[in-house]
Amino acid sequence: MVSPSIDDVSAVVLRVGSIPAVGADEDIFEAGMSSVNALQLLLELETAFDLTIPDEEFVAARTPRALATLIARLSNAS
Repeated sequence: MVSPSIDDVSAVVLRVGSIPAVGADEDIFEAGMSSVNALQLLLELETAFDLTIPDEEFVAARTPRALATLIARLSNAS
């Protein structure tokens, strides 16, 4: 699988979180992502990139760049 770009991850964050914008290094929760939408985000990312993201790693990755890096690492591990 090709590693996701930050733009790919940001697009999912923006759509799921219904937030207008988020920078690559901006905390998605400070940008407006609710904790309720975070579960949906986890599921959407897992589906979009065909992998399982451990909950504790997902919670620690709070920016689009951190999420893209996490997804790339998990993709390369499988």
